[in-house]
Amino acid sequence: MSGDNASGADNQQETAIPRTRLEPAWVVGFVDGEGCFSVSVHRNPHVRRTRGWQLHPTFQVYQHDRYRTVLEDLVSFFGCGHVRSKGPRSSVSTYAVDSLQQLTTSVVPFFEQHQLRIKAADFDLFAEIVRSMLRKEHLEPAGFERLTRLAYAMNAEGKQRARSIEEVLAGSSETVRQALF
Repeated sequence: MSGDNASGADNQQETAIPRTRLEPAWVVGFVDGEGCFSVSVHRNPHVRRTRGWQLHPTFQVYQHDRYRTVLEDLVSFFGCGHVRSKGPRSSVSTYAVDSLQQLTTSVVPFFEQHQLRIKAADFDLFAEIVRSMLRKEHLEPAGFERLTRLAYAMNAEGKQRARSIEEVLAGSSETVRQALF
Protein backbone atom coordinates (compact mmCIF):
# COMPACT_ATOMS: atom_id res chain seq x y z
CA MET A 1 0.00 0.00 0.00
CA SER A 2 2.78 2.42 0.79
CA GLY A 3 4.23 1.81 -2.70
CA ASP A 4 1.08 3.29 -4.23
CA ASN A 5 1.50 6.57 -2.35
CA ALA A 6 3.77 8.68 -4.55
CA SER A 7 3.80 11.49 -2.02
CA GLY A 8 4.62 9.33 0.98
CA ALA A 9 7.56 10.24 3.19
CA ASP A 10 9.50 7.22 1.94
CA ASN A 11 9.47 8.59 -1.61
CA GLN A 12 10.17 12.24 -0.91
CA GLN A 13 13.61 13.64 -1.49
CA GLU A 14 15.07 16.68 0.20
CA THR A 15 15.12 19.34 -2.50
CA ALA A 16 15.90 23.00 -2.86
CA ILE A 17 13.24 25.62 -3.49
CA PRO A 18 11.39 24.58 -6.66
CA ARG A 19 12.11 26.77 -9.69
CA THR A 20 9.06 28.56 -10.92
CA ARG A 21 8.29 31.36 -13.30
CA LEU A 22 8.20 34.54 -11.25
CA GLU A 23 5.12 36.75 -11.40
CA PRO A 24 5.56 40.55 -11.57
CA ALA A 25 3.48 41.22 -8.44
CA TRP A 26 5.55 38.71 -6.47
CA VAL A 27 8.81 40.31 -7.69
CA VAL A 28 7.59 43.75 -6.60
CA GLY A 29 6.71 42.50 -3.11
CA PHE A 30 9.95 40.57 -2.80
CA VAL A 31 12.03 43.60 -3.83
CA ASP A 32 10.03 45.86 -1.49
CA GLY A 33 11.13 43.58 1.35
CA GLU A 34 14.58 42.34 0.34
CA GLY A 35 15.81 44.74 -2.34
CA CYS A 36 17.79 47.95 -2.47
CA PHE A 37 18.21 50.73 -5.01
CA SER A 38 21.43 52.56 -4.26
CA VAL A 39 23.91 54.94 -5.83
CA SER A 40 27.36 54.75 -4.33
CA VAL A 41 29.92 57.53 -4.60
CA HIS A 42 33.48 56.31 -5.19
CA ARG A 43 36.85 57.93 -5.40
CA ASN A 44 38.29 57.76 -8.92
CA PRO A 45 41.29 59.98 -9.54
CA HIS A 46 40.94 59.50 -13.31
CA VAL A 47 37.61 61.33 -13.40
CA ARG A 48 38.81 64.92 -13.34
CA ARG A 49 35.63 66.71 -14.44
CA THR A 50 33.86 65.58 -11.26
CA ARG A 51 36.78 66.31 -8.95
CA GLY A 52 37.90 62.69 -8.60
CA TRP A 53 34.52 61.16 -7.76
CA GLN A 54 32.14 58.90 -9.66
CA LEU A 55 28.60 57.64 -9.19
CA HIS A 56 27.70 53.97 -9.40
CA PRO A 57 24.00 52.95 -9.40
CA THR A 58 23.16 49.38 -8.36
CA PHE A 59 19.96 47.41 -7.89
CA GLN A 60 20.41 44.56 -5.38
CA VAL A 61 18.33 41.88 -3.74
CA TYR A 62 19.64 39.88 -0.78
CA GLN A 63 18.76 36.38 0.36
CA HIS A 64 20.25 33.60 2.50
CA ASP A 65 22.32 31.13 0.47
CA ARG A 66 19.76 28.36 0.93
CA TYR A 67 17.35 30.45 -1.19
CA ARG A 68 19.92 31.37 -3.85
CA THR A 69 17.70 29.84 -6.55
CA VAL A 70 15.23 32.68 -6.07
CA LEU A 71 17.99 35.16 -6.90
CA GLU A 72 18.99 33.07 -9.91
CA ASP A 73 15.35 33.21 -11.02
CA LEU A 74 15.62 37.01 -10.91
CA VAL A 75 18.48 36.80 -13.43
CA SER A 76 16.10 34.95 -15.77
CA PHE A 77 13.17 37.25 -14.95
CA PHE A 78 15.02 40.49 -15.70
CA GLY A 79 17.29 38.98 -18.35
CA CYS A 80 20.33 40.57 -16.75
CA GLY A 81 22.39 40.83 -13.60
CA HIS A 82 24.36 38.28 -11.64
CA VAL A 83 24.28 36.41 -8.33
CA ARG A 84 27.29 36.38 -6.04
CA SER A 85 28.14 35.83 -2.41
CA LYS A 86 27.90 38.92 -0.22
CA GLY A 87 31.36 38.15 1.13
CA PRO A 88 33.80 35.35 1.89
CA ARG A 89 32.38 34.65 5.35
CA SER A 90 28.76 35.53 4.60
CA SER A 91 25.87 33.09 4.20
CA VAL A 92 24.00 35.70 2.15
CA SER A 93 23.85 35.90 -1.63
CA THR A 94 23.18 39.02 -3.67
CA TYR A 95 21.46 39.50 -7.00
CA ALA A 96 22.86 42.69 -8.54
CA VAL A 97 22.43 44.77 -11.66
CA ASP A 98 24.91 47.62 -12.01
CA SER A 99 25.18 48.03 -15.77
CA LEU A 100 23.74 51.41 -16.70
CA GLN A 101 22.39 49.96 -19.94
CA GLN A 102 20.72 46.99 -18.20
CA LEU A 103 19.27 49.22 -15.51
CA THR A 104 17.84 51.50 -18.20
CA THR A 105 16.39 48.81 -20.44
CA SER A 106 15.19 46.25 -17.90
CA VAL A 107 15.04 47.20 -14.23
CA VAL A 108 13.81 50.81 -14.38
CA PRO A 109 11.02 50.17 -16.93
CA PHE A 110 9.80 47.15 -14.95
CA PHE A 111 9.44 49.10 -11.71
CA GLU A 112 7.85 52.04 -13.52
CA GLN A 113 5.20 49.67 -14.85
CA HIS A 114 4.86 47.70 -11.58
CA GLN A 115 4.90 50.19 -8.71
CA LEU A 116 6.73 49.55 -5.48
CA ARG A 117 5.16 50.59 -2.19
CA ILE A 118 7.86 50.62 0.47
CA LYS A 119 10.79 51.60 -1.74
CA ALA A 120 8.90 53.80 -4.21
CA ALA A 121 10.58 57.08 -3.20
CA ASP A 122 14.10 55.60 -3.38
CA PHE A 123 13.28 54.00 -6.72
CA ASP A 124 12.04 57.31 -8.17
CA LEU A 125 15.33 59.01 -7.25
CA PHE A 126 17.28 56.01 -8.53
CA ALA A 127 15.46 56.09 -11.90
CA GLU A 128 16.15 59.83 -12.24
CA ILE A 129 19.85 59.28 -11.53
CA VAL A 130 20.13 56.34 -13.95
CA ARG A 131 18.43 58.23 -16.79
CA SER A 132 20.53 61.34 -16.15
CA MET A 133 23.70 59.27 -16.18
CA LEU A 134 22.65 57.69 -19.47
CA ARG A 135 22.46 61.26 -20.83
CA LYS A 136 25.97 61.77 -19.35
CA GLU A 137 24.83 64.61 -17.07
CA HIS A 138 27.02 63.23 -14.27
CA LEU A 139 30.16 64.09 -16.22
CA GLU A 140 29.65 67.82 -15.81
CA PRO A 141 30.17 69.45 -12.40
CA ALA A 142 26.63 70.83 -12.07
CA GLY A 143 25.05 67.53 -13.12
CA PHE A 144 27.34 65.57 -10.82
CA GLU A 145 26.39 67.79 -7.88
CA ARG A 146 22.64 67.47 -8.63
CA LEU A 147 22.84 63.68 -8.94
CA THR A 148 25.02 63.35 -5.84
CA ARG A 149 22.44 65.31 -3.86
CA LEU A 150 19.72 62.97 -5.16
CA ALA A 151 21.83 59.93 -4.23
CA TYR A 152 22.36 61.26 -0.71
CA ALA A 153 18.60 61.78 -0.37
CA MET A 154 18.04 58.04 -0.88
CA ASN A 155 18.01 55.25 1.72
CA ALA A 156 17.47 57.15 4.97
CA GLU A 157 19.10 60.24 3.48
CA GLY A 158 22.54 58.70 3.23
CA LYS A 159 23.06 58.28 6.98
CA GLN A 160 25.10 55.12 6.42
CA ARG A 161 27.56 56.76 4.00
CA ALA A 162 31.22 56.83 4.93
CA ARG A 163 31.79 60.33 3.52
CA SER A 164 29.67 63.41 4.01
CA ILE A 165 28.13 65.09 0.99
CA GLU A 166 30.17 68.19 1.84
CA GLU A 167 33.38 66.19 1.47
CA VAL A 168 32.31 64.78 -1.89
CA LEU A 169 31.18 68.12 -3.26
CA ALA A 170 33.98 70.22 -1.75
CA GLY A 171 36.10 69.82 -4.86
CA SER A 172 39.24 71.26 -3.39
CA SER A 173 42.17 70.95 -5.75
CA GLU A 174 44.21 69.57 -2.85
CA THR A 175 41.85 66.58 -2.53
CA VAL A 176 42.13 65.80 -6.23
CA ARG A 177 45.91 66.29 -6.19
CA GLN A 178 46.26 63.85 -3.26
CA ALA A 179 44.09 61.28 -5.05
CA LEU A 180 46.23 61.51 -8.19
CA PHE A 181 49.56 60.97 -6.43
